[in-house]
Amino acid sequence: MRHMSVISRRVAAAAVSVVLIGGAAACGPEGNDGAEGDGGAQGSANKGGTLTVLNRQPQKQFDPARLYTSGGGNIPSLVYRTLTTRNREDGAKGTEVVPDLATDTGTPSDDAKTWTYKLKDGLKYEDGSPITAADIKYGVERSFAAELSGSAPYLRDWLIGGDAYQGPYKEKKGLDSIETPDAKTLVFKLRKSVGDFPYFATSTQFAPVPKAKDTGVKYAEHPVSSGPYRVVKNVGDGEQMVLERNTHWSEETDKERHAYPDRIEVKSGLSSAVINQRLSSGQGADAAAVTTDTNLGPAELAQVTGDKKLAGRVGTGHFGYTNYLAFNPAVKPFDDPKVREAISYAINRTSVVNAAGGSSLAEPATTFLPNQKSFGFTPYDHFPAGRTGNAAKAKELLKEAGHKDGLEITLTHSTAQDFETSPEIATAVQAALKEAGIKVKLEGLEINDYDEKTHSLDKQPGLFLAHWGADWPSGGPFLAPIFDGRQIVKEGAGNYNASRLDDSKVNDEIDAINKVTDHGAAAERWGALDRKIGEQALTVPLFHPVYKRLYGKSVKNVVISDWTGVLDVSQVAVK
Repeated sequence: MRHMSVISRRVAAAAVSVVLIGGAAACGPEGNDGAEGDGGAQGSANKGGTLTVLNRQPQKQFDPARLYTSGGGNIPSLVYRTLTTRNREDGAKGTEVVPDLATDTGTPSDDAKTWTYKLKDGLKYEDGSPITAADIKYGVERSFAAELSGSAPYLRDWLIGGDAYQGPYKEKKGLDSIETPDAKTLVFKLRKSVGDFPYFATSTQFAPVPKAKDTGVKYAEHPVSSGPYRVVKNVGDGEQMVLERNTHWSEETDKERHAYPDRIEVKSGLSSAVINQRLSSGQGADAAAVTTDTNLGPAELAQVTGDKKLAGRVGTGHFGYTNYLAFNPAVKPFDDPKVREAISYAINRTSVVNAAGGSSLAEPATTFLPNQKSFGFTPYDHFPAGRTGNAAKAKELLKEAGHKDGLEITLTHSTAQDFETSPEIATAVQAALKEAGIKVKLEGLEINDYDEKTHSLDKQPGLFLAHWGADWPSGGPFLAPIFDGRQIVKEGAGNYNASRLDDSKVNDEIDAINKVTDHGAAAERWGALDRKIGEQALTVPLFHPVYKRLYGKSVKNVVISDWTGVLDVSQVAVK
């Protein structure tokens, strides 16, 4: 299981990058009623014009082998098509996986250890040459090269021989576990059952790369497009990008992307304040602008809400993400379930939600799984604290645990102003626990120190603020890294199972659900498992974030799915 450390670390990284790059989820755009003639989301979607993307973070490592994105990413999915992709619809429908280059989402066999795909007819690159199964096999194999590290490492653990494979630059033979019996067929042979394989096949690792045109580490500068747009400029490792139409892309073979604009210009390195100001004013090219990584903060949202025109240009999204308190039972007194339960009862979720920006930006959580059906959300509240905490019940449990005079503990948090693990949230928790006779000392750490300490098995604090997001909308990548005992990482800063839970029944159920290829059936079992684990008070779910983002007044056809939680640039049209 030596790759589990890498898997756990990468999954958590994705939880953050997905929000930054644009991979979250949604209830659809808010207020798209065309108020005062300024509602850009309404009206017919026509081809033409230039869409501008204003971002804080550059679209780094644009090579498909190096990208770590959910559902193929936002900007990347304009250039790279994959075997499957996310359904480009609003809300819950957007959590579905659908065919992309393949004719279907894959045919499983051998308890989901073998997956077979057939390619569509008429698939072409930007130069008009045909896309073949061998190109997709090569694209996957490139992601194993050390020179192109950075992508999700699941295939190293899943594919037979993947744990030792070093990529095509060092091993010309390639992976025997990816078979291409003909130009339109791929067969993946796995070491373990993976019912969610179609969801991961949305990753850019499954984008085709023609071997003859592979330029190694320089490929990101001029990748060969299989999507509706081609890269004509990539400056500063994705800081400035220009995309133009791929004339050989055919909407007949791609029912998901629309490619309305003629040109897309990505401008990064901007501050949040500048981005939101430019989107708000909408002058010149900014009228046809969007952002894929910048939310409205509490103060900005209050200002926007008071302006009817601006309020009509706010998209609302929900990503599968949970902010929570993590316990480390190896540190006293958190080895005592009654102490953990007492803290669970004492939490004032109203004050925590307010600290996170208010009810418009955060929803209270009592389950570890996000409150979306695709994850298997099953409502439960094992330690009901009400809206403002149950101090009396907490005190009762503390007395039973031998702490009749109260308790002194330390809560570790980051100093980053992220409204997640930051001082505002920690202070709200501190105040709530004080009501229950629990004195909380706050330990604030700079973000790098915080990450290292909270993710190192030998350094993990007894109590700290944490968060988790999924690589795709399923309970598996949400629960397994946190509660599968086989994913406990003993070395390095890659342990996310802070509770040290290593229960054979939990581990076996994870394996059993992974054999299920019916996503709905699997979701029900993930929800039941979440409910069962929740009885042990190993975490205290606090809230699920809500994303609010402005878009330009000339932007039309706003689609926000519950997979990404942010505006999907593949659907946008501009006036």
